[in-house]
This record gives sequence, C-alpha cells and structure tokens, in this order.
Amino acid sequence: MIRDFKAQIFCRENNLSKREVDTGDQVWIDRIDDFFRGTSILPPDGDPTEYAAAFEAVYPQPRHRRQYIDDAISKGTQCFGHRVLGSLLAARKVNCVFTTNFDPLIEESALSANALLPTTEQARPIVAAIDSSERAMRSLSESDWPLVAKLHGDYQSTAIKNTGLELEKQDEHMRHVLVEASKRFGMVFVGYSGRDASVMEALNSVLRETLPFPNGLYWVTSSASRLLPEVIQFLEHARLAGVDVAVVECKTFDELAADVIKHIDLPPVLMDHVMQGRAAPRLVPVQLPNAEARQFPVLRYSAILIESLPPVARRMTLANPTTTPAVRALLKEKRCRAVVAANGRELAVFGRDEEVVAALAPLGAQIAGTVALDAIKDSWALGLLYDALIKALSRHRPLIPRFKRSGHSLIVAAPQESESQEKINLRTQKLSRLRAAYESALTGSVPNLGFPFYEGVFLKLEQIEARWWCGFEPYTFVDTPKLELSEQAMRVDPGSAERNPLIMPFERRGGDPAGDWRRERWAPKYNKHWAAIIDAWATMLASTQDGTVCAFGLDESAGVDAVFTVSQVTGWSRPGHHHPYFERTK
Repeated sequence: MIRDFKAQIFCRENNLSKREVDTGDQVWIDRIDDFFRGTSILPPDGDPTEYAAAFEAVYPQPRHRRQYIDDAISKGTQCFGHRVLGSLLAARKVNCVFTTNFDPLIEESALSANALLPTTEQARPIVAAIDSSERAMRSLSESDWPLVAKLHGDYQSTAIKNTGLELEKQDEHMRHVLVEASKRFGMVFVGYSGRDASVMEALNSVLRETLPFPNGLYWVTSSASRLLPEVIQFLEHARLAGVDVAVVECKTFDELAADVIKHIDLPPVLMDHVMQGRAAPRLVPVQLPNAEARQFPVLRYSAILIESLPPVARRMTLANPTTTPAVRALLKEKRCRAVVAANGRELAVFGRDEEVVAALAPLGAQIAGTVALDAIKDSWALGLLYDALIKALSRHRPLIPRFKRSGHSLIVAAPQESESQEKINLRTQKLSRLRAAYESALTGSVPNLGFPFYEGVFLKLEQIEARWWCGFEPYTFVDTPKLELSEQAMRVDPGSAERNPLIMPFERRGGDPAGDWRRERWAPKYNKHWAAIIDAWATMLASTQDGTVCAFGLDESAGVDAVFTVSQVTGWSRPGHHHPYFERTK
C-alpha cells in the first residue's frame, strides 16, 4: 500500500499518468524513491508514520480510505498460510489472533476449515473489530476461544484506523484485551512492522507486569536488519524483563506456515485441506529430450562472416614520432585517400604509396616494406582493419562511411541535384531491396524539424569463437545542427560555451530533438519487418563479384590495399532440441 501511495503522489507531483508507472519495475521504484528523498512530502523511508502520512496524503477523506480498502480486499484470496492458520484455529491449536489488517481472510479460512469438521468438533472464531470490541472483552473474560481481534477495524466497519491521528490512540477495550492476552499467552508476531504507536505502547506496557508473555515472544521478519528502532527497543526491553525472546527470519508467511505445519498434528481432513492449498513445486522431475537436434537454423543474426582479413599493411617510417589523428589531419588536408595507424615513428598504411609519401613529406615519410597485422594482439592493428573494412564496404555502394570514436557507421547516400539520370537510376536499382524492406523513404527530412535523416547501420568488427564477424545494427541517423561560437564571443569569454545554453549543440541542450520521431518510426516494425531489413542490409553489404571487398582497388605495384573476403551468408543459430514449432508450414 505504501508503494502504491507513493506512486500516486509521484504521478500527481510530476503530472504523469498512473498507467505510465510500473511499481513492479525496479527502475520506477528507484525513480520514486529518489523523488521522495529530495522532498518533504512524506516522512523518511522506514519511518513509523510513513504509512499513515502517505494514506492521508492520497485519500484525505475517511470514506475514500474505506473505499480504497474495500476495493483492495475484493481482489484478495486465501494463500497457503491462511489455510494453515484457519485450520489451526478450527483445531483449537491457536487461541487468539490479533491483526491490523482489515480483510476477512483469517476468519474465512477458519470457517472453511470448520466446515470440514463434525459440528461437535468445530471451533468457530469470534470476530471483534473496533465497533464490536465488547465481543473481545467477553471472549477474554469467559475464555471463549478462538478470537480474531482486528485492532484497526474491519473493512465493513465505519471506524477504521489509517491516519496518524487515528493511530495515535488504541481503542480502550481492544487495548485491554491485547494486554491481558499478552499476560496469559506467548505471542508470535508475523508480518508486523511495529509502525503503530498505540499498539507498541500497549505491548510495552505488558513488560511492566509481573509475568509478561509467559510462553515467549517470537518476532518473525524477512530480515533482522529491517526491524524498526521501536521494535528493536521493545525486544531488548522484553529480554531485560525476563521474556524468552527470539527473532525468526523467514521470507514469507507461506514459508513460515509450511514449517509450522510439519510439527503440529491436525485431523486428517484438515491436513488434506491444507495440503491442497500448496503451491506447485518449482522443481519437478522432467524427461530430458534426447532427439537429435535439427540442422535447420531458425534465428538469423545481423552479422556477416569475414572469412579473411588483410594479413599485412604498408610500413612507413617517419623522421619524428606522431599520432594517428595528426597523420589523418595531414592526409585530409592533402586530399589523400588512405587508412593509417601510427605507432611511434612508424605507420601502417593502406593506400597508394606515391600519394601517401607525397602527402606526408613534412613528416619525412619513407616506405619500409610491410608490417604484419595481428588484430588480436595489437589494438592499433584492429583499429586499422576496422577503418579499412568500413571504407571497403562503402566502396561502389550508395553508402557513406561515418568514422566516430564511439563506433563507425554507414548511411544511405542522399540524392544530389547535380547527379545524372543514369546515376539516379543505378542508385535506385541498388537500393530497391532496402527500400522495399523499410517500406518508406531511406532519406529525407524529419517532419516539423526539417533535419535531414538517413537510414544506415552501426558496424563493429569482433572475433567470436575464433572467427571474425562484422555485426551491423540498423538505425535511423538524423543530422541535428550544431551552433558554432562566433570568434568574437570566444575572444570575449572563452568559457561561454559551458554557460550559455543558446550556443550549445542540440544534444547537449535538451537531449535528442528527433528522438520521439525516431521511436515512432521504428515502433511498428515487428519481426517480419526486422527480418526483411536484416536480409536487405546483409545482401547490400555482402554482395560481391568474387567474394571480396577492398578499400581502394589498387594494383599490387601501386600500394597495399585492404582486401577482405566476406561470406554471402549471415550468422545463424540452431535449435538445441526438436519442437513442433519447427514443423510449421506457415
């Protein structure tokens, strides 16, 4: 109930619909807890007054609180623990039950158990609530057991205790019965938090009697570390008063009931009744399948097998050590197409030798044979091959490579106004399968925003089970504008970019402005669409004339090219056992 109340307050304060919040999801639980830790709407988590304050904050009127309780109880059913407790009452193994709950499940369980016994052996419980506390007084004075006493009232009663003011003082008659019963019997506390000041005050008063809790005091909790300070103090005072005190850890009421019933003799008819309420065991014997696994793959992976990687790259020496970004910047300035990786005074290069040496003349570049590439051992070699693969997969395809530190990608090239009709027709032909799979345009502008978008894939190169794979993940890329600082603003205040949100990129100012549009674009794409999209991208990336893709298409005499052998088949999984599902025809 506390969790539900907190969720309702959280939604109210943040203008959210209750349907948007799943109180069973740990992510939402953490969000709600973080919210209340930063506000003073409710007492701190675990505070004894938390329940009362939360209930009153959500339902200020008593009639609304009664309606909430009534609605919640209408959904309740007896659990295994209720069957056990009801049978113990019917068999006169338990004299008195005090409860702060409003539901009728305890008495209903006892009535169900009594109905199985001969009339002369039945023990129907006396049920007393706040507005019928004289029944509890009579039961106590006449030792007419069993008794079910509802300290906070019954759900059908007009008077029920929920708010802080209501819980401050216990009904005098109920308090007297609780105290007197505690002087006659031992007591087991099950699932009780000790949040009610009036109940705890009555229990503490028992400790001032000559012989409190003569048959011991047992406090059952899921974890001793979760006991409230008031409970710990009460148990300590009980020990000092000579009471036999024990804290029993048990996860659930059902588990406790299952342990108790093992040590109590019940009439056979009640024992059968109890056992019928047991939950189905989680561990059951099964016959393990021994049929031969089918060879047909049933799950397709978005990954292409790379059957071979370039074994070597061109080795070049430099007059001075440098970094890969510095070399790339110099090549870009000279408009030299090459893929490089710097390692101190040496470079590993894919590209045309003559052009690379000319572009890197300021660094004193000289050809020095070749260098072996070991992508598993050397991270620089893996990075070089990753860059080269992206360039090779985009060559002769209507795709544009995007190289990012966080991961490379390929996007569909948008048509240009200067393109000839022949080039347009060729592009349309190459993208036809991809266009049919998406069932929408592959490039365009985001509605209402005007930002250009492109369908594409994130790519990664990784080794799995001693084989190299190129994994691809379809994604819709959107080019959001980035506002640049003026030179004057930078001269006046170099730190203005960190303080002025008007000159920051969109993604830093307010998240992804096209995020909602992108999610809506992909939301209706189910398994059928994903299968078609994966197939179209696999065909686009792996279709070659001779099974290879290369970054530059160089002759051996012109330089060292990055040539990869790619498989025409993506990765597949196989079922571990046979199932009728595999026999389907539709």
